[in-house]
Amino acid sequence: MRFPRKQSINQSEDFLRIRKTGQAKAGRFVIVSTLADPALPTIRAAFVTSKRAAKKAHDRNRIRRRLRACLQAHSEKFTDPKRFLVTIARPGASEASFADLEADWLNQCKRLKLFP
Repeated sequence: MRFPRKQSINQSEDFLRIRKTGQAKAGRFVIVSTLADPALPTIRAAFVTSKRAAKKAHDRNRIRRRLRACLQAHSEKFTDPKRFLVTIARPGASEASFADLEADWLNQCKRLKLFP
């Protein structure tokens, strides 16, 4: 399923602002960065998978699909949904199972206090 365009981050200025002023936590398979923005109507997310994370495009696409599924399954639990969320896949994410990837993503979100 495609991620809705209204909920995706596609401006380079937003990525720079999240990187400079936001918070980030790194886990074994993902790095999660976030920045609260009261002007947003809902969460805006981006998923970054470089060739360092997986050499083949098939594997990079699978990682993105799994991360989107994590966000869609748990987005209603966020304490403050008016924020930017960037998830970066790390090397080794392509060998991880969905359960391991989801657990690591949830752990980083909890460390960032996105869940109650």
